[in-house]
Amino acid sequence: MSMILSASVVRVRDGLPLSASTDYDQSTGVQECRKYFKMLSKKLSQLPDRCTLKTGLYNINFISSLGVSYMMLCTENYPSVLAFCFLDELQKEFITTYNMMKTNTAVRPYCFIEFDNFIQRTKQRYNNTRSLSTKMNLADMQTEIKLRPPYQISLSELGSANGFAHLSAAEYKGTGKISAAPHQRLEPVTLPGIVSFVLSLLCGALNLIRGFHAIESLLQNEGEDFSYVIAFFLGTAACLYQCYLFVYYTGWRNAKSFLTFGLICLCNMYLYELRNLWQLFFHVTVGAFSTLQIRLRRPQGKSPDYNV
Repeated sequence: MSMILSASVVRVRDGLPLSASTDYDQSTGVQECRKYFKMLSKKLSQLPDRCTLKTGLYNINFISSLGVSYMMLCTENYPSVLAFCFLDELQKEFITTYNMMKTNTAVRPYCFIEFDNFIQRTKQRYNNTRSLSTKMNLADMQTEIKLRPPYQISLSELGSANGFAHLSAAEYKGTGKISAAPHQRLEPVTLPGIVSFVLSLLCGALNLIRGFHAIESLLQNEGEDFSYVIAFFLGTAACLYQCYLFVYYTGWRNAKSFLTFGLICLCNMYLYELRNLWQLFFHVTVGAFSTLQIRLRRPQGKSPDYNV
């Protein structure tokens, strides 16, 4: 008999289980698949957004979106289209019910366990395919799966120590193959990080405007110092580079952020005669705040061994 056996909602960056269905099947095969759930949850940040793991009599399917992954265990003969429609329905309801701030700041496993009620109701509907009332997205899902089939994870890959060391969702093109080039993700953006990003852009824009004014003054008065123009444009470049470091992961990221902050301080020291104390304080403080946010937004590490 084809049916969905269990489902769970897991945070991608660290594998923290947010919710799960109440399972009554205690057979050996299902218990073994729960171990695969645990192993997969530790590698979600390195996997494509749609995957399938075949484990003999059972299949594990999952989709990931907005930092949350939706996983389900079903029998091997359960239709793939229905499986991913089920996951898509869980995803839409979870996004509607809980905002990203709650999921990003959750610290306790299964803190959204009340979502189990929706999982159980949806699982019952999808296990009774004859009375399944919502079939309007089946054709769209079938087309999408044909155009971009889920990546097939093998048990040998899952069991190897470095099986997914170079997998990246950004490199997944829907062909069932994954590039070997590494890609490191950063942790989700926080509100202070967004504020620092906007303020850095503002400082860069202010430096750019003052730089053009300095060029105009230089053209009108031959006695003006050209080095002020260079200082303004270097300040602009430093602010924009801080924004880049905040958004993207690069090698020696922390060291580069400190060097960039040092350049901002040097530029403002040189422009001391053209700016008042409040302006200098604003630019240096924003530079320090952005440097702190770059350091706090770390690459996503390995997942702890949560019991899923």
